[in-house]
Amino acid sequence: MRTLRHYYIGRAIRRSRQLRPLVNRTAAIRPDAILVFVTQRNERVRLPYFLDYYRRMGVDHFLFVDNGSDDGSQEYLRMQGDVSLWHTSHSYKSSRFGMDWMNGLLFRYGAGHWCLTVDPDEFLVYPHHDSRPLRALTDWLDASANRSFSAMLLDMYPRGSIESAAYVEGQDPFEVARWFDPANYTINKNSGYGNLWIQGGPRARSFFPDTPRRAPALNKTPLVFWQRHYAYVSSTHSLLPRALNLVYEEDGGEKASGVLMHAKFLNTFVTKSTEELQRGQHYADSHEYLAYSAGLQNDTNLWCPESKEYVDWRQIEDLGLISKGNWA
Repeated sequence: MRTLRHYYIGRAIRRSRQLRPLVNRTAAIRPDAILVFVTQRNERVRLPYFLDYYRRMGVDHFLFVDNGSDDGSQEYLRMQGDVSLWHTSHSYKSSRFGMDWMNGLLFRYGAGHWCLTVDPDEFLVYPHHDSRPLRALTDWLDASANRSFSAMLLDMYPRGSIESAAYVEGQDPFEVARWFDPANYTINKNSGYGNLWIQGGPRARSFFPDTPRRAPALNKTPLVFWQRHYAYVSSTHSLLPRALNLVYEEDGGEKASGVLMHAKFLNTFVTKSTEELQRGQHYADSHEYLAYSAGLQNDTNLWCPESKEYVDWRQIEDLGLISKGNWA
């Protein structure tokens, strides 16, 4: 595993040469800054709310890689004073789906910082997030000698067709996509990396009903106190060293955890899925987007009678999807 970790770090350093800085404000990063790392392509409509959400949470600086956007994303991000931006037109697939670029930036700028690595449609929710900023969580993690924090991807969707879930720039996406699956999840332990492997939710039941084991993984460890000898292995599903994946207890207790509320299923999804399928830049020959293409039709509806409307973090704690652990 040590050899594999060194391989991923070396690969990231080499692939980071594919990145061309458009605006680099990292000199302004303070020693105690909380950082967000993002790879994006054509997400202009999502960016204003995404940045506002994490700014309100207490994020100090954003490091973006733009992979060939042509929708005005670059121009918008360049104007944001707390954003550093790199551009690349190289293959997303050949960069291990962007993780080489992320690992490269984390290696160079993330060491010694709490770093949150997310997509533009992922919004971290943790216990007390409505009253305690992200720094309160990271301070508690520091005091508890925890160096990583897990958050299950929670797919959110509208009641009604995805196509009619109209989203406008700057809007809270969860005003539109307010529903989620309260159960229907399977958990297995990966014997190699020690991380939990979670699948299920609306994507499994709607797009992979006959092959649920091919459904997307929902387990993520997006928040890490980064060091230069760390590396993400598969998206943010697993890391090296393996100890960073031990974000759970096996003796009957619970560690604190959150969710990444996933705002994928809005009316922008159909166009985005078609574009990504044509690009063919995603995992396993884009089998996930092939399933979306086969399942999408007019009036695509993920809602079912068991769906729950989101209320707050206490609701999803009661459902067992997040935990306070020892964080009172």
